[in-house]
Amino acid sequence: MNQAKRIEILTRLRNENPHPTTELNYSSPFELLIAVILSAQATDKGVNKATDKLFPVANTPEAILALGVEGLKEYIKTIGLFNSKAENIIKTCRDLIEKHNGIVPEDRDALEALAGVGRKTANVVLNTAFGHPTIAVDTHIFRVSNRTGFAPGKNVVEVEKKLLKVVPAEFKVDVHHWLILHGRYTCIARKPRCGSCIIEDLCEYKEKTDI
Repeated sequence: MNQAKRIEILTRLRNENPHPTTELNYSSPFELLIAVILSAQATDKGVNKATDKLFPVANTPEAILALGVEGLKEYIKTIGLFNSKAENIIKTCRDLIEKHNGIVPEDRDALEALAGVGRKTANVVLNTAFGHPTIAVDTHIFRVSNRTGFAPGKNVVEVEKKLLKVVPAEFKVDVHHWLILHGRYTCIARKPRCGSCIIEDLCEYKEKTDI
């Protein structure tokens, strides 16, 4: 795919959604961090259901730590892998208090050192909470980047590097959200909705549908 085509794709996505953001409910960097940890192999809707009950009761590292693992599980037991997620979140809260004065660090290495936080989660927090031009590649972004020909790669790190290379600076902060939403609602896994896609004529996917 040539760069002119990429820029046109990004321009159309921006025109359709000028101020994209995550569909996770949060009101602070800490709430976002917890929501993203919970979102691994879970839907944003499912996470929001749990955090809408959790955050009014405990939305600081100190308050969640006070709940303890078992207390936290009561709020997140509807989410997949809740046992290990509860353990990781309690460890993360302890580390935030002991190493960062209870504040979510605006630094990749410090974030990735927290329990349950990998590269993708760190990228989401840096981008969405702090406005860094990072690109977290999840299954949606991986699929859209490869299927459309926008930024093909064999794994998520390859796709992330390609996106960082080909996406112009003016689009970098928001491209993560545009591609996720596009993958979630239009370029869906089983049968993409090509017929109702605003970038269908620019996409290089060969097996287009008329839906």
